Amino acid sequence: MENFFDWGLTADLLAYGFVRDMLLAGAVLGLVAGVLGPLVVSRRMAFAVHGTSELAFTGGAAALLLGVGVGYGALAGSVVAALLLGLLSGRESDRDSVIGAVLAFGLGLGVLFQALYSGRAANKFGLLVGQVVSVGSTDLWLLVGSSAAVLAVLALIYRPLLFASVDPAVALARGVPLRALAVVFAVLVGVATALSVQVVGALLVLSLMITPAAAASRVTASPLRATVLAVVFAEVSVLGGMLLSLAPGMPVSVFVTAVSFLIYLVCRFASRKRERVH
Repeated sequence: MENFFDWGLTADLLAYGFVRDMLLAGAVLGLVAGVLGPLVVSRRMAFAVHGTSELAFTGGAAALLLGVGVGYGALAGSVVAALLLGLLSGRESDRDSVIGAVLAFGLGLGVLFQALYSGRAANKFGLLVGQVVSVGSTDLWLLVGSSAAVLAVLALIYRPLLFASVDPAVALARGVPLRALAVVFAVLVGVATALSVQVVGALLVLSLMITPAAAASRVTASPLRATVLAVVFAEVSVLGGMLLSLAPGMPVSVFVTAVSFLIYLVCRFASRKRERVH
């Protein structure tokens, strides 16, 4: 185990530019995922995030096949998925069936594109579970720009969106445009999901978009404190997971999901202990 986590080798690898780029990408991603996560959890959209990640995977696989940037393909795929989910699931009772249909369609197309792709197998594998060298300088700028756009739009709609998430019936009665907010928020989640796919892969994107927020919700009911804690948990998960993955050269998602789930278990245990005290 000591050889597996070679801290000297990890320190040496930090001198490389691509590693620093990856850590910067992870820090930006942790911020976006942490800010969006509590809203995703309160709106019960965990399954929607998973469905969106499947079309992000499809877009990334199509980009590989066409020889263009994977980040652009994943972004396009996730935005298409978000629009489909936002427009087709007008009634809450339809949401799960729509997500299931979109998820299956996206996964099928993604598998087809991967089968047609004749390049390096590592590129295919990285789309599913992430890899430490998956973010180049072009992708980094795309990630930073997209993240800034997501946070800017979220800042504009945050108050009515939070109102609609906490009490949709009263929000509707007050004239809040629930359908429009749902579509806009779905697109924001789609963009964030596409960014996450580049780091942790399509199969494990929930580890950043959902688990930190779920952990935060176990220890506080305040939306502000939950958001702050979700950002902290997401940053610790993604940056800690990246550093742990460097020396063994394992997929980033293995460690990001482990750290994220450990934080969730600690928060769950703490909340139960507090409930017993009171």
